Amino acid sequence: MRIASFSTSNQEPFVALFLLLLFGCSSPKEEVQTLPTEPYIYVLGIAQDAGYPQAGVRSEFKLVEEGKRKKQHTVSLLLVDPENKKRYLFEATPDFREQLEMADKVSEASIYPFDGIFLTHAHIGHYAGLIHVGFEAMGSSNVPVHAMPRMKKYLETNGPWSQLVNFENIKLEALYDSTTISLENNIKVMPFTVPHRDEYSETVGYKVTINQKSLVFIPDIDKWEKWDVDIREVVKDNDYILIDASFYADGELFGRDMSRIPHPFTSESMELFKDLSSKDKAKVIFIHANHSNPILYKKSKQYQEVYDKGFSVASEGQVITF
Repeated sequence: MRIASFSTSNQEPFVALFLLLLFGCSSPKEEVQTLPTEPYIYVLGIAQDAGYPQAGVRSEFKLVEEGKRKKQHTVSLLLVDPENKKRYLFEATPDFREQLEMADKVSEASIYPFDGIFLTHAHIGHYAGLIHVGFEAMGSSNVPVHAMPRMKKYLETNGPWSQLVNFENIKLEALYDSTTISLENNIKVMPFTVPHRDEYSETVGYKVTINQKSLVFIPDIDKWEKWDVDIREVVKDNDYILIDASFYADGELFGRDMSRIPHPFTSESMELFKDLSSKDKAKVIFIHANHSNPILYKKSKQYQEVYDKGFSVASEGQVITF
């Protein structure tokens, strides 16, 4: 058993007596999070690919060091099936190590580390964490990795990812656009393609259905008008919508032409959704925020504006039930 360095168990007797009299006989209790017994989603990260603080931005690291801001892990969701002791990861991020530790604290897997990993596309924040199941790290065996055709081929034919396949650290499972796969406990997962920079793979969002309720996850997409689907109808037709909030507004990136990074601004999405009912607005959860997006900071006026307009921002450790 691990004993804390400040425990009365390793103090001299008179010191232990003093501490006992000072703090009382009862030991402090850790707050325990009560988790659902039915399948649920657990948020492992909410930041854009580079996380927060971002590499090289000393001012952000200083804010975290001073306790003025919190570190934010890269966007990832955990689908947990407690009854069958299974769990599925959405996005293998550069924060894979920390997010696996988070997952281990709230869930179990029948295939360690995950019973399946679902990838959206080949940008670093969404698949680079696969390195941790490889030969130089965990040396995992046949972890199912679900990927679309181009993504699957990319992993099979480009190192170091091809080594994961050749060494059987991962087992690639093909996904197809708008084709549902069924997991245990009547859990269904359906990928669907969305417009985005597709240098190495196609890009998908996911629809997860549990107990007749559905969650849509779109961490990366170009402007809404580039999609041949009306996102407002998607909101109406589902129960939870976790969508790309990379940037809050134009001009956010100093010295860069943001038209070349065509994500929907958080402010644009809220304007697009302004005529939705209050019930539908409450379904919208913003996620995948760039380090520059002020909604990562709960004390910012932009964060408050999201809530004032009827929407919300995802938070690490958030539990979504069905």
